[in-house]
Amino acid sequence: MPVTAKLSKRFYEVLGEDVANELVAWFNAVDATYRADLRELNELNFARFHVKLEQRLAELDARWRERWAALDAKLEQRLAALDAKLEQRLAALRADLVKWMFAFWAPTAVALFATGFGVVTLLLRR
Repeated sequence: MPVTAKLSKRFYEVLGEDVANELVAWFNAVDATYRADLRELNELNFARFHVKLEQRLAELDARWRERWAALDAKLEQRLAALDAKLEQRLAALRADLVKWMFAFWAPTAVALFATGFGVVTLLLRR
């Protein structure tokens, strides 16, 4: 919004109306030129800032991607180690279960066989 320069009444009386108006017009033209130059300079500075901001955001995005990839790899490694540990413990549990099953079923099978043998021997004696 341009500001129109106005001069005092004495200035108009000394220089005259035409010269004072011409001086006011010149001041306003200089003001408009400076404003346009300042606007252009601000737009250039904003464009440079925008380019730097985009560059820094791209760098930040790349760093975050790298960090997430490293975190993902670390998580995969730990999950693989946990899976291996779990498989090892399950194998040990299976071995213990087989031992307990043998310890339970072996005497039962022996007792069943002995009972069957006893019944057959009794039947053959008659």
